[in-house]
Amino acid sequence: MNYYVYILYSKTLDKYYIGSTKDIDVRLEKHLSNHKGFTSKAKDWVLKYQEVFYSNSDSLKRELQIKNWKSRKMIEKLINNSI
Repeated sequence: MNYYVYILYSKTLDKYYIGSTKDIDVRLEKHLSNHKGFTSKAKDWVLKYQEVFYSNSDSLKRELQIKNWKSRKMIEKLINNSI
């Protein structure tokens, strides 16, 4: 089974959201639905980036690595280099 690290972007908030999941489509639907949490603040989240991993632990490590950058420029560089 594949696991994914993904980056969403909201134009309304001008923010990125980094997460991991085993099903991106289902996860994005949840982000866009009525729920509690950071992504509930906007309904215009768009998938900007994804990476595939073969283990959940590897995807979680990568998610934490990207989150620890705490740098918008590095996140945007990662997104732009993937295009």
